[in-house]
Amino acid sequence: MRLKSVFLVGLVMCGALSSFGKGNKKETPWEKEAKMETFVNSLLKKMTLEEKLGQLTLFSSSWDITGPITNNNYVEDVMKGKVGAIFNAYSADFTLRLQKENMENTRLGIPLLFGYDVIHGHWTTFPIPLAESCSWDLDWIEKSARIAAIEATSEGLHWTFAPMVDIARDPRWGRIAEGAGEDVFLGCEIAKARVHGFQGDDLSLDNTMLACAKHYAAYGVAQAGRDYHTVDVSNRELWNTYMPPFKAALNAGVATFMTSFNELDGTPCTGNDYLLDDVLRKQWGFDGFVVTDYTSIMEMTEHGNVKDEKEAGEVAINAGVDMDMQSGIFNDYLPQSVKEGKVLESRINTAVIQILKMKYRLGLFEDPYRYSNVKRAKKTLMKPEFIKASRELAKRSIVLLKNDKQILPLKKDIKKLALIGPYVKNRRDLVGTWSGAGKWEKAVTVMEGIEKAVSKKTEILYAEGSKLFGEDKSGFAEAVATANQADAVVLLVGEPHDWSGEAASRTELELPGVQPELVKAIVETGKPVIMVMMNGRPLTIDWEAANVPAIVEAWHLGVQAGPAIADVLFGDYNPSAKLTVTFPRSVGQIPIYYNMKHTGRPMNPDQKFTSKYLDSPNTPLYPFGFGLSYTTFEYSDIKLDTQEMGVNDYITAKINVKNTGNFDGEEIVQLYIQDLVGSVTRPVKELKHFKKVFIAKGESVDLEFKISAEDLAFYRKDMSYGVEAGDFKLFIGTNSDDLKETHFTLTQTAPLAEK
Repeated sequence: MRLKSVFLVGLVMCGALSSFGKGNKKETPWEKEAKMETFVNSLLKKMTLEEKLGQLTLFSSSWDITGPITNNNYVEDVMKGKVGAIFNAYSADFTLRLQKENMENTRLGIPLLFGYDVIHGHWTTFPIPLAESCSWDLDWIEKSARIAAIEATSEGLHWTFAPMVDIARDPRWGRIAEGAGEDVFLGCEIAKARVHGFQGDDLSLDNTMLACAKHYAAYGVAQAGRDYHTVDVSNRELWNTYMPPFKAALNAGVATFMTSFNELDGTPCTGNDYLLDDVLRKQWGFDGFVVTDYTSIMEMTEHGNVKDEKEAGEVAINAGVDMDMQSGIFNDYLPQSVKEGKVLESRINTAVIQILKMKYRLGLFEDPYRYSNVKRAKKTLMKPEFIKASRELAKRSIVLLKNDKQILPLKKDIKKLALIGPYVKNRRDLVGTWSGAGKWEKAVTVMEGIEKAVSKKTEILYAEGSKLFGEDKSGFAEAVATANQADAVVLLVGEPHDWSGEAASRTELELPGVQPELVKAIVETGKPVIMVMMNGRPLTIDWEAANVPAIVEAWHLGVQAGPAIADVLFGDYNPSAKLTVTFPRSVGQIPIYYNMKHTGRPMNPDQKFTSKYLDSPNTPLYPFGFGLSYTTFEYSDIKLDTQEMGVNDYITAKINVKNTGNFDGEEIVQLYIQDLVGSVTRPVKELKHFKKVFIAKGESVDLEFKISAEDLAFYRKDMSYGVEAGDFKLFIGTNSDDLKETHFTLTQTAPLAEK
């Protein structure tokens, strides 16, 4: 009987979709949308309330869990039509089998949606997102997401819970590893690149997947850097800093949004009708669907804004949540809520329609199995070209922080090279946090990468020295003896992969365990030491910065970490990456970021009652935008084509950048603007443009930047978006603290449309 009903419904579907495939090429976008609307509305009329609520339910398989296990019977629920989507499961075989169970056993045969955390690659793991952002290379960031989508879709996945677009300025917060750092402009650009990478230009293609902008909103402002903690941020700061990347993702066409765990202005985001309805739907016109984070509907009872789970479900659905991740509350309680009139079935219908539309756009009603292709997966996963791409982006993400006496690059024919530290042969931690399906077993270690890079005459010496954490110093003596035998030492240190990411907040940010003591012991040998760090957040390395001759921030780089690090250490690639997050001198400086506000008592070392510390400079250890190269660059003065502009005008800023060193290299040229006087206080400077350019040694390039009124806009005193007439400073340079400067005037005050 069930098979018969599926067959009959299938005939209806086939009729509605008769021109979904071949005929699509002749259809206009309007015709496609009209056909989809007709199909979805027809299907909706056939659905019972329970079947509708099933479409609003997302359950986890038992593979990867990041919270309480609330349902051990997800397969049984699938066959009852009580599940619309499954996450934390992949492989073409598994998704194919589960989809068949769903299609053959449910009354209407509505395809399941399969989701997973495809954060920085799938099988082929790329650098963690924070590392990728340091490349400032939007094309390569988009390409990494495109490759991740190609791999993931071959295993039956339709949906990724990425990108995370939260602006993060507190390195104690472990999830800083998943984002693009502290800057709004760069965060917006990277959000768009990742959305385009995952979704491509046509969701009906079977190598594209739904992207998800998360965590909406202000999750990165968790107090004390403690994950899941309370957020208290002003409305002005929310709109000037934390909302723009979400709007950028929406403008890029992101298909889904995920609510954040935190509260905002006293209301948990999962039940926040201002965020989900007033802003996302009505103001921004979002046409996708909203999913919660893991059990966050249930967690509203802990927040204390609802008395029980039933009320939590009512608050969430009425606020604008369309899909419940893992709690099962919609299934359990909303039928009664509808009977009581506390939830309108029309609201449920709206949510169902949004989800069915996405399944339609993915082509799942035409062929529910189109993504789960075992043969395609075997040909696709970890293709040589994908491995090559991972290596390319990895080396582009490595930041050179210090290089005294040009100790780097090392010569490939060095006689004796010591590799010391817990990361020399470490394979597991190279892929970093949220590596999901990543095949860490196939990661190439730093030892393996360097062995292939050096000459056959080079003798490589090895000592572990210490573990990544713990108090064991028994390996110090061997490490010191090994260093003493070498001509140079590469000291490989860092954090374990699971010391950053979700539920990985820290109160101290120095190297874990006894690694700081290991560093000191090796430096005391007097040998040339290059410290390479692999970590998921900025660390406090004040002593190391003062005493270690060369420092390389390598982050967690993915499966090609070893070769990429070797490429940089031996000069096959001249490092070009620059920090997208400030490195503090100590935890006591946090939060510290480049675009802070002015104070009424600016720091004056000669006066006591000014804004400063007794025991530390105000300045960071390494500022936003900082990163060295093996070559040097010289900047000319800035030339403007005019000193005044109106709202509809542009100013063109020109600058010459010359490579004055001995290596070809890439430079990330950064442009910042400061609004000198506003109706409300403004940041000391804000990044507004950048260009990454290759310059051969001895050569120079002339660069132009066009400044528009949009670059000067902000949420003003009355919270309207626009510009204010007045004077501005314009800076161009190599990082946020090393800049050329000029000025110009905006002659008009005017509102602007939000971008």
